[in-house]
Formats: sequence, C-alpha cells, structure tokens
Amino acid sequence: MNTPAYQEIKDYILQRIHIGEWKEGDQVPSENELAREFKVARMTVNRALRELTSEQVLTRVQGAGTFVAQPKYASTLVEIRSISDEIVARGHAYRAQVLHLGASIVDEALAAEMHLALGSPVFHSRVLHFENDEPVQMEERYVNPALAPEYARQDFTTITPNQYLMAAAPLQRVEYRIEASVPSAEIRAALAMAEHEPCLLLHRRTWSRDTVASVANLWHPGDRYQFTGHF
Repeated sequence: MNTPAYQEIKDYILQRIHIGEWKEGDQVPSENELAREFKVARMTVNRALRELTSEQVLTRVQGAGTFVAQPKYASTLVEIRSISDEIVARGHAYRAQVLHLGASIVDEALAAEMHLALGSPVFHSRVLHFENDEPVQMEERYVNPALAPEYARQDFTTITPNQYLMAAAPLQRVEYRIEASVPSAEIRAALAMAEHEPCLLLHRRTWSRDTVASVANLWHPGDRYQFTGHF
C-alpha cells in the first residue's frame, strides 16, 4: 500500500528533526514551499503540520510560521505567560501599540548582560500593552538576532514579542528581578501615570540554546498592576 502524501511529509519533517538538521526553535518550510516540493495541495501539507502540532513535535504561531517545538521533557521549565493571555483570561480586551521596532547597538552594560561584543547589533522594540484601552505595561526589549533573525519583521499588534520568542527561541532558563522604580517622563506619559505614582519594573533575561536570547524591561503602573503566582 502506498504511503499517503501527508504521511510522507510528516516522515520527512521528523527525519530532519531526528538527524539534527532542524533543531528546536528552527522554522520549518511554509505550507506553500512544502506543497511545491512534494507536488501536493496545500490542504495535504496543512494536515501534516496540524498532526505534528497536535503531537507536540511542531508549534505554530499565527503570523510568524511553524517551528520545531521544545522537547516534551522541557515542559517542567518555568512558564512565562504572555500579557495578552493574562488579559484575555481575565475576560478583558487586549491591544498593543508598537512605538519602536528596529535595530540598536549594545552599549557596555547591555553587551555584558547579553554576553555580546561591545558594539554588536541587536533588535530593539518598545511596545505599549493595553487592557480595556488602558495602558498597563510598557515593554522595552533587546533581542539577540542570531536566535530570532526575523524578529524585526513581526507585527507585534497581532502577536506579542513574548509569544514570538517562545516559538523562535524556545525558553531554556530565565532570570528576573522586580523592583520599585522611577520611570522616565516618556514612560510615565505613555502609561498615563500621575506625577508621584509608583511604578513596578520587571527586568527579565532569557536564555535559549545556552545563549542569552533577550533582555526586557517591563514597566507597570503600581496602582493598575500586580504580580501574582503559585507553586
């Protein structure tokens, strides 16, 4: 009996992963590319990708593509939820405004924190997150382009930086600290904060494939946001 075309595509993808050609976090070819290569309809490719996603071999990110998922044993790692997921889980409306998305050059402090040579290029984004049209987080993030080369091409009004990076640079470990801090006048204005309102700052550094993937500063108005968790 001939092997169904969708199964041939699944076997092809699994082989690429098993021999190490495609590693966790790598983006796999698009549906159109696979359809051309195997000379089948996109619907056939879609079935193969959907089944591999349900089997947790792949992960699909809307607007970004399909990626090799983390191994199942990695599910015990700390979970970082996207702010959009938190807001939607509360039954509230979420939206984002991209204030900046481009490239930057690391200074001495950032170079040391990201383990990069002084003057290395990184991606730099500033995104304002809203809950029910009220600003609740200013996110400033620096990303290692070696781990997420397509970062600056994303539309972060439809996917959060966190959601994209969790697929493109699967989380290996995370380091963070939370502190009370005085924001700049620009951040205070963006978050619609009163002059003497306290601000909570979450500073977070993530690793993927034994490399620092991103460094983020997440600013929150003290009277509109709180950090919660459970073990």
